Amino acid sequence: MNRTLSDKYGPWGVVAGGSDGVGAAFAHAMAARGMNVVLVARRIPVLEAFADTVRARHGVEVRTLALDLSAPAAVAELARHTSDVEVGLFVYNAGGDDRSAAFLDKDLDTHLNLVNRNCTAVLEAAYRFGAPMVARGRGAMVLVTSGAAWAGGAALAAYGATKAFDLILAESLWAEWRGSGVDVLGLVLGRTDTPSMHRVLDASGEPLGELADPDDVAAVALDHLSDGPTWIWGANPTGGSPLGAMNRRDAVLAMSRGASQA
Repeated sequence: MNRTLSDKYGPWGVVAGGSDGVGAAFAHAMAARGMNVVLVARRIPVLEAFADTVRARHGVEVRTLALDLSAPAAVAELARHTSDVEVGLFVYNAGGDDRSAAFLDKDLDTHLNLVNRNCTAVLEAAYRFGAPMVARGRGAMVLVTSGAAWAGGAALAAYGATKAFDLILAESLWAEWRGSGVDVLGLVLGRTDTPSMHRVLDASGEPLGELADPDDVAAVALDHLSDGPTWIWGANPTGGSPLGAMNRRDAVLAMSRGASQA
């Protein structure tokens, strides 16, 4: 990119789920490209320590907000917290699932919290932060989703369904806003080297295998913000589902073999 992110989109970026893993990588990459950042996460000590690291390394302004994005008023509070600045880039990266398990092996509240964090809060964030971007005629939004969105799978029922919601939402907003100056990208990730992924694989006893580097993921996504609606991490980034040649039953069975959250 020839211009900094702040030149093109605005001076501030928000990273929801911004204290470790992919979110932390986005925060570093955005700050390195000249953007002040607002970091949103639940764990206050981790959040504050990471904010200090970003300030020291990149010399930008950093705000923090400790929020549980599954809570009903969380996104409204985030909007109030940032009402005095121009948010030019919003990255919604929250919403991982640390425990891959059969649908009935998790309690109902766990499922509902996941839906609130991965669907309701994502939609509200897109509405609250997207509207000013469209009105200004500039901005960008990244909704981080997962290969679990491609088809249903055993032990992925709620998680995969919410990530499919995020994927369709991102693609639809891209279609609506593509002439407005606002870029929207649905970023589809596979297995990525994050603390959340390590917890899933450690619990299941699966080998780590090949994991994407979060820093590479963030850098590539920022390089391709204007290449939406969808960027798939892997060999065919703008292609369709890797399961697209299968009928739906075979795709679901393929997703169910050794399924774990991406």
